[in-house]
Amino acid sequence: MASARAMIERRRSSRVKTRIPVKVMSAVGAAEPNLHPAAEAVAVSRTGALLRVPFSPELGSRIELLHGVSEERREFRVVQVSAPRPDGLFELGVEILYPARNFWGVDFPDEDQ
Repeated sequence: MASARAMIERRRSSRVKTRIPVKVMSAVGAAEPNLHPAAEAVAVSRTGALLRVPFSPELGSRIELLHGVSEERREFRVVQVSAPRPDGLFELGVEILYPARNFWGVDFPDEDQ
């Protein structure tokens, strides 16, 4: 198992703990995407996020997020899926596929903009 220091050094950008409501469409490109409204981002970075969601998608699948405040949409790839937590939610590590600007709308303290 990698040390915490090694994991931090591999990160492409810093993480910020937060709580941002998101809506998740689990079937990108489907005729009728499955909408999961009770989700939130609990940590974000310029390149991805840690989400808490009420479903468990396939690793590597694509999902679309609707930011609960700005209502901007962006496509992500699922790169990590946890076992269900005691509250029944899953934690997903997701990577943004087409970064254009700061999707999350937060200040990242150790990066120049």
